[in-house]
Amino acid sequence: MYKVILKGADGDEELDEVFESEADANEYGLVALSNISVGREVLHMSNPGDYPLSDDDVDFEVVEI
Repeated sequence: MYKVILKGADGDEELDEVFESEADANEYGLVALSNISVGREVLHMSNPGDYPLSDDDVDFEVVEI
């Protein structure tokens, strides 16, 4: 069993989903990074003054549990 941990400037966040294969967990981590990127862009477009585009790097790690 595997889990995904997001690693960012604000600290680490363990996601709730559990996967049977490392490949599935890795794919989920890539989707999560994509969703974070799109979310940042949408917030910036809706109100650039409150949500400046961030260069904070977010990465993920797949861990076996």
